[in-house]
Amino acid sequence: MKSLIFCNNVLISENHKPYIAMLLVQLIYAGMALFSKAAVAQGMNPFVFVVYRQAFASLALAPFAFFLESKKTSPLSYYLLCKIFLISLFGLTLSLNLYYVAINYTTATFAAATTNTIPAITFVLAGLLGMESIPIRQSYGIAKVLGSIVSVSGALVFAFVKGPSLPFMNWHPNTPDSSSKHSSLGEWIKGALIMISANTAWSLWLVLQGPIIKQYPAKLRLTTLQCFFSCIQSAFWAVAAERNPSAWKLGWNINLLSVAYCGVIVNGITYWLQVWAIEKKGPLFTAMFTPFALIITAIFSAFFWKETLYLGSVGGAVLLVVGLYSVLWGKKKEEGKSVTNDEENPETKEETILESATTTYH
Repeated sequence: MKSLIFCNNVLISENHKPYIAMLLVQLIYAGMALFSKAAVAQGMNPFVFVVYRQAFASLALAPFAFFLESKKTSPLSYYLLCKIFLISLFGLTLSLNLYYVAINYTTATFAAATTNTIPAITFVLAGLLGMESIPIRQSYGIAKVLGSIVSVSGALVFAFVKGPSLPFMNWHPNTPDSSSKHSSLGEWIKGALIMISANTAWSLWLVLQGPIIKQYPAKLRLTTLQCFFSCIQSAFWAVAAERNPSAWKLGWNINLLSVAYCGVIVNGITYWLQVWAIEKKGPLFTAMFTPFALIITAIFSAFFWKETLYLGSVGGAVLLVVGLYSVLWGKKKEEGKSVTNDEENPETKEETILESATTTYH
């Protein structure tokens, strides 16, 4: 018998909880893009932002890693520690620093839109590294390949094609939108290419999580360790790029709120919500909700940042979503073909949960 919860005069069944959880996750991710853009637009150095964000993330995750995984015996050799350090450097650290540089040249909506390319880019990189099969003679293989092409094409259309503006989204017709503040088209193009590079680095980080979690299965400790390494690496990067001590000061303003939100809320609450939803509905279920962050971000950006939505951007967003769902459909069909692998071993399940929980972590 299904259990029901009576909350605020609304009857919520157990089956509805994962849907509510994932909508909340996407709302949090939309807030991440908006808060990040706000802090950088207010003059906070992007590299300093990453240092503080990763510091907050490490502090937020450390207690959970210590208490919840205290019984797990995962030996950590010097060689494995060096491997985790390098994966953090070329995946996590590189991706986040590029992301915050790019968001300074683009918009929060563009940042949320290009996140939808991560599953496609991950699939391509995994295929190139021999970690993902590409059966082009099967329908699901074709769907994954075409979906990847369409998704990346959508990102390029969103970045470089504008067209006429949409009047129903132009809520400030007499006020220049935030994208017009960029001094030149060249800066927008540079920001778009940097953002795509950030997503590529993030996808590479996701691909590399598979082998490393088999060697160190304590996934929460692994995530905390990588956040800590990323904080140290980003600190060296920030010190080299920003020599002014005043740039490191945090007051009671949007800068502190943004780094705390991204470090604690995004890294903490969304992690557990997604892991819980994956255990209830599976990893593909959580990935299906990714486009909602784009919709939420576009609405709030139009209202708070006076961003104007263009027809070309809408077309690019549609291609992004179509490409995403094509890849997910192909993945679902491929899993259906492997009936004998329905009972996942513990290592595979751990890997699936970690990858799905961090897909839209930016």
